[in-house]
Amino acid sequence: MKPRIHPVSRPVVYRDRAAGTAFLTRSTADSAKHVEWEDGNTYPVIDVEISSESHPFYTGATRVVDTAGRVERFERRYGKRGSQG
Repeated sequence: MKPRIHPVSRPVVYRDRAAGTAFLTRSTADSAKHVEWEDGNTYPVIDVEISSESHPFYTGATRVVDTAGRVERFERRYGKRGSQG
């Protein structure tokens, strides 16, 4: 690797505001806010709105989308498409 062209990677705490959880990982992101972690060390903290702890894809709380209802509503509003010829 070439020296001085790569960003510095450091331990950072990401705090999920929606789920109220936090996890420690390595990142190039930095923050002016700091938090004391479970190991007694102080790390920069980055607040995120959503993570794997609160995202519906990972939690299994997915919403069902009614695609058939959308098609029927479109056909009622604009009429069925006839054969062109």
